[in-house]
Amino acid sequence: MKRFFYLLFFFCMALGMQAHAQSSADLKRKKEALTREIEELNRTLNKTSSSKKLSLKQIRDLNSKIRLREQKINTINSEINLLDNQINQNTKTVINLQSQLNQLKKEYAGMLRFEQRNQSAYSKLMFVFAADNFNQAYKRLKYLQQFTQYRKKQANYIQGTQHDLNVKIVALDQNKEEKTNLLNDQQKEKQTLGKEKNTQTKVLSGLTKQEKQLKQELSKKQRESIQLNRALQAAVAREIEAERKKAEAAAKLDADKAKSENRTATTKPVAKGSSILSATPESAKLSSDFLDNRGRLPWPVVNGNITESFGTHSYGANVTISNNGVDIRSNPGATVRAVFSGEVRRVFSVGATFAVMIRHGEYFTIYSNLKSTSVAAGQKVSVKQSLGVVATDPSDDSTEVHFELWKGGTPLNPTGWLAN
Repeated sequence: MKRFFYLLFFFCMALGMQAHAQSSADLKRKKEALTREIEELNRTLNKTSSSKKLSLKQIRDLNSKIRLREQKINTINSEINLLDNQINQNTKTVINLQSQLNQLKKEYAGMLRFEQRNQSAYSKLMFVFAADNFNQAYKRLKYLQQFTQYRKKQANYIQGTQHDLNVKIVALDQNKEEKTNLLNDQQKEKQTLGKEKNTQTKVLSGLTKQEKQLKQELSKKQRESIQLNRALQAAVAREIEAERKKAEAAAKLDADKAKSENRTATTKPVAKGSSILSATPESAKLSSDFLDNRGRLPWPVVNGNITESFGTHSYGANVTISNNGVDIRSNPGATVRAVFSGEVRRVFSVGATFAVMIRHGEYFTIYSNLKSTSVAAGQKVSVKQSLGVVATDPSDDSTEVHFELWKGGTPLNPTGWLAN
């Protein structure tokens, strides 16, 4: 039973170490990804900061860098918490192993004392020959043999436990060293964040001097946003109306047929609003599959970072902008891809660029600021299929795709739907 509990203890310990290794690896990958995004934003800001003119993209990139820096600090905090748990677990393991080792040594010392008292061959023979009968003598002989074997096993247990104890002590020291390094990294990141926030404050305080120019830039962006929003609202309305007419025609056909056959029609009442988009079994399944993949949808570009999130954003006291999706910075010439299988419903122009609208049952995904497209309306697409190429802004060489997600006629925040 003692061996069984030892094995169970080490098995649970191994599982805990494996889970820690997986979580730690995930956090390190996330931290490295955040570091790469921050470095990319730094390169972009170095280009734009050389110009005396302050642009919305420059302010937005600075805000994004601060947001990413805060996320990196939070990731480091998670790593520290994970290490604290591992340090506590390893400390308990060291204490348990030390206790087991002391117990094993105590038992082994008792066996040695017993063997010393009965170490002569004469004593062992007398112990065997003093038996009342042959069967008892055989059992006494087997007992002596088993005692010798058990003593050897105990010696092996002591060596194994001592080895495990040494390994855990080394691991504990490594955990403590890693925690110290993380605390130093955390302190450096906090200092850098403080400097970046000071820079942000200075930049925003200087907005009043260039407010007119920024408002002109914002006005252009808002016109494009309004144009896109109107086109999407009209497109979704047409989809809903087309499905409604189709459902009403099917209901009328069933009613006429039922009347001619002198029976009651079985067609369900026509759904209202955007729910009509999931009225058929095929579209209902597609909607359900899309919803089931929330948090696991691939990004519309292979490499990128969000420069402006969903919602309303303020740039100083008098400059605000509303975003129905997310803006994702990527590499020049980056391919835009579908985040889920569906059907292309519209390809249209927004200013000098293009937008693609894909339907996934009751859901729609929209990809805009494309330089060129490789799909057409009515075409079925699969997940990660190429839709076109992102446009690059010649004024600052930035490459951004604008991505939106709608449920019926309501825009949703895409951030929680995309894979981390």
